[in-house]
Amino acid sequence: MQRKQRIATLAVVMILLLATLAAAETTRKEIHFKVGRRSSISIVNQYGPISVKAGPGKRVMVTAILYSGKVEIDQSKRGNRVSVLSHLLDGADADSGRVDYEVVVPADASVTLHSTTGPMHVEKLHGDVTLEGSTATVDVRDMSAAHVHIKTLNGPVTLTNLSDGYVEVTSVSGDVALNAVNGAQVHVNSSSGKIHYDGDFGEAGQYSLTSHSGDIEAIAPSYASIEVVARSVQGRVENDFPLEPEHTSFVARAGSAFAGTVGKAASSVKLLSFSGKIHLKKRQ
Repeated sequence: MQRKQRIATLAVVMILLLATLAAAETTRKEIHFKVGRRSSISIVNQYGPISVKAGPGKRVMVTAILYSGKVEIDQSKRGNRVSVLSHLLDGADADSGRVDYEVVVPADASVTLHSTTGPMHVEKLHGDVTLEGSTATVDVRDMSAAHVHIKTLNGPVTLTNLSDGYVEVTSVSGDVALNAVNGAQVHVNSSSGKIHYDGDFGEAGQYSLTSHSGDIEAIAPSYASIEVVARSVQGRVENDFPLEPEHTSFVARAGSAFAGTVGKAASSVKLLSFSGKIHLKKRQ
């Protein structure tokens, strides 16, 4: 019994020691910049998350958590342009080179984020937003009148509650989910990832959801007002809406292609795939 207690005590001591060492390695830095209207903010982070949200006033506030001495923060401000970069030193890897960023910017700022693996999160802005990553998870939400440009290799992309904006998403194999997204132009292109849209397609917008081999599912209410074209060369196509048929450049065949209008056809919708399944679904 005493031996077991000594082992348990030793385990607790080791855990506390490791936690103490880890805490000693981390460094917290806070950086502040004063900017004007329509400032430009760039954050480049090889490893670790980047979270950006809108704040009051005309200040940029960056909080960075560094996990070792193998990474430094390079910063600069030129005019109304702010740049923050995670500078990896010799021997840095995904653990020692990690930096966690929490950033507060003016709502009208233009933001550019680059991250290889760390998740990227942006909310409540209405400027230009450009996000680029490899395996990074992308989450953009609660935006209005913003231009959103996203490029990923295989990281999943989720857009939630975006209105009256321009959206362009390009992914090689990552899944893309759009929830309550509408705007003048909404374009999504994925080579093999799935595309899921759940919204109402707004008014007077152009929506294009395209995947080479991934499935496409678009869910809309019964009152949707759209002109829709859906086609999969080798996949199956399904539709839940009663459509007024329209002439197209291809032959509309049941199960592989359809075209028509719902309501006043206020928005244009294209759902295109080479071998993926397409389903235009009516929300229950």
